[in-house]
Amino acid sequence: MSHAASKVQPITVAAIQAKKDAGEPISMVTCYDSAFGRIVEASPIDMVLVGDSLGNVMLGHDSTIPVTIDDMVHHTAAVTRVVRRPFVGTDMPFMTYATKDDALRNAAKLVQKGGAHAVKLEGGEVICPQIEALVANGIPVIGHLGLTPQSVHALSGYKVQAKEKAAQKKLLADAKALQDAGVFCLVLEMIPAALGASVSKSLSIPTIGIGAGAGCDGQVLVLQDLLGFDESFKPKFLKKYADLNKIVGDALVSFNKDVKSKKFPAAEHSFGS
Repeated sequence: MSHAASKVQPITVAAIQAKKDAGEPISMVTCYDSAFGRIVEASPIDMVLVGDSLGNVMLGHDSTIPVTIDDMVHHTAAVTRVVRRPFVGTDMPFMTYATKDDALRNAAKLVQKGGAHAVKLEGGEVICPQIEALVANGIPVIGHLGLTPQSVHALSGYKVQAKEKAAQKKLLADAKALQDAGVFCLVLEMIPAALGASVSKSLSIPTIGIGAGAGCDGQVLVLQDLLGFDESFKPKFLKKYADLNKIVGDALVSFNKDVKSKKFPAAEHSFGS
């Protein structure tokens, strides 16, 4: 179905801001392919993030750092081919926005080839020139503070950020700088809940938390995490809403058993002459 033929009203930047203004919580999930994209499209979820976390979740890497712009274009396009109603943002991967020229060139690929509605950049005041350049060229930008996975080595691993007063003051200053630079939304990852609430109250734009407490304007989880794909992944911030690891595993065991015992395919699964 084409955009023109669809009667679905897509969620826009203005609609996301309106939710913040009305005190209506915003829901966001990651999505990396069209199979899950169709399910998300049929759900009431507000926003989709094609995260560079696909490096860990889909490509088997230990971090997001190996993810390339071509990876992101490929997966973003797979999602936007089927996701019409939710707002779709996508991550700009490691070192693809080191300069304003880099940011503009690579964001253009994500929007033109990938169909992204917005791009997400990790970092504070230091990347404000890149954000301003993107916004000036009509590309909506999502910010990201707290635990920024692309900086995992500099942060010495995946752990809660901004526990100390000085770090909290710096994060709030960065958040305000990002807002001033033009981001329309800000992801806050793995910071104390009280700081998440304080930042959210201090900004006019919406915040989306992941491990940042209930005081944020919305929440995001990785789709495969909330569905329980990886039994070993149990961070404190994660709530699992299903156990697909067991469901899929049981289905494979049953299929294997039927094949080995020649119960499948049965007559109803076979074609006559």
